[in-house]
Amino acid sequence: MRLEAEGHDVLRLNLGNMYPFGLHAREEIVEAVGRDLRPAEAYSDSRGILPAREAVADHYRRCGIDGISPDQVFLGNGVSELITLVLQALGDPGDEILVPAPDYPTWTGAVNLTGGVAVHYLGDEENGWNPSLADIEAKVTPRTKALVMINPNNPTGAVYSEETVRGMADIARRHGLVLLSDEIYEKLIFGDAVHHHAAKAAGDDVLCLTFGGLSKAYCVCGFRAGWLAVTGPLGRAADLIEGITLLSNMRVCPNVPGQHAIPVALAEDSPWTDAEVIDPGGRIERQLALTAERLNAIPSVSCVAPRGALYCFPRVDRDLFGVKSDEELVLDLLRQEHILVTHGTGFNWPEPDHFRIVCLPDAGVLDRALGAIDGYLGRRAQSAAGGR
Repeated sequence: MRLEAEGHDVLRLNLGNMYPFGLHAREEIVEAVGRDLRPAEAYSDSRGILPAREAVADHYRRCGIDGISPDQVFLGNGVSELITLVLQALGDPGDEILVPAPDYPTWTGAVNLTGGVAVHYLGDEENGWNPSLADIEAKVTPRTKALVMINPNNPTGAVYSEETVRGMADIARRHGLVLLSDEIYEKLIFGDAVHHHAAKAAGDDVLCLTFGGLSKAYCVCGFRAGWLAVTGPLGRAADLIEGITLLSNMRVCPNVPGQHAIPVALAEDSPWTDAEVIDPGGRIERQLALTAERLNAIPSVSCVAPRGALYCFPRVDRDLFGVKSDEELVLDLLRQEHILVTHGTGFNWPEPDHFRIVCLPDAGVLDRALGAIDGYLGRRAQSAAGGR
């Protein structure tokens, strides 16, 4: 903010915000919101409007998740609000929630905010950032209440294998855990990657709460059109569902205009966004590949090529670049090159040796930014060598 106040242009590669990078929603989605602005002046059902909840239920049934009804769907002001709402309903003070490292930091923040204890299990960088099932298993204790899965993953771009998803569902099953599956990027998958829904692996005997929304794949971040779908043994989850319902009532209702985008966006056989942007070989896939390739060409930088989402999460050689704090690294990059990325420990990664970069600018802008990062790290390596 200070740099911009001084008149500098800052390239913000820290936030997966679609519109500023020229990625826009389909016209019919925007038109649906405008058409229904008058009825949206009123409060809706605290869970959200029925047509939108029906559309979410239909979407998951088409994905092979049977038996889901609109009564099992709650709408929210983005996934972030629903994360906090669910954790408020689920946990008692001191309950442990298993959260991936790295994670979308709202998960850790919401666990802490609601009195729980976030216990981080590690993604395996050598295995395409799939979580280590052994590490998850080792961190289950009598206080463990739930297991969080973020797939496709933010910040790594990993798309978990079927074996990983089934393994995590099995851990939840054996230990009686609630499975909390953040799938906001489910449509942003590329190459030969396949997204496997946690609710399918959970089946009828594991309570699974699936989080999704329109923000990313449908390019309407500001509409705050998120949802939560509850599946599994609903009879055993009556208290939790009642808690979510009460908390939904307390916030009165979600943002109503944005809800009207959901039925149009999720309509069967409807193209969900611009194919040139999202489809295999489209703009986002090309830019993810470009970013990973350019990062891997920088000496002593390595990046697992993402298979989904919008980000790369490269590792830097701390000794070569003289990195003691990854926060200092990204602030120095910002000051010198006016490029803003996010430090890896901000995603609860335990070592200060990663950063996340958003791959949304068009290829020319992105290529210049990566060239600037390459030059910056080269100068930093020379400086670090001179100080040794």
